[in-house]
Amino acid sequence: MFNFTTSLQSLLRTALIGFLLISFTACSSLTPRDPLKIDLVGIEPLPGEGLEMRFSVKLRVQNPNDSAIDYNGIALDLDVNNQPLASGVSDQSGQVPRFGETVISVPVTISAFSAMRQAMGASSYKPGQGLPYELSGKFAGGLFGTSRFSDSGTLNWPAPNNMTP
Repeated sequence: MFNFTTSLQSLLRTALIGFLLISFTACSSLTPRDPLKIDLVGIEPLPGEGLEMRFSVKLRVQNPNDSAIDYNGIALDLDVNNQPLASGVSDQSGQVPRFGETVISVPVTISAFSAMRQAMGASSYKPGQGLPYELSGKFAGGLFGTSRFSDSGTLNWPAPNNMTP
């Protein structure tokens, strides 16, 4: 006699085992990636509007992985002297080659309020002294490829030359 319940349980058990095997196989093909290394390499002025200032922040993105990484957007925040200074986004897309690097330019905006806050905090600043900065953001790379990053260091402005006639 045919037992429908036992047959259905056997079919479900076989399907579950098959699903688990496929899932484990798929997960094993997702090898972990080393994080991208993103450094601030330059800041250039851009035309601003109204009371805002605009700059192009240049970032060097290094890929220490053995496969190329596609990107399709970037967002960043720049703090200087432990105060928020600028933020920006870009929808540019491209690819960082395997074991390679590329330079990406991101337009950022500095509001009048941020500039005033920086000016007030610069009272203890001496020419030739470095200002600490922290750069943080998100490098979009698709469904599971989004990477957060941060970089910090010191912005070293040269001391003015003492000219004697």
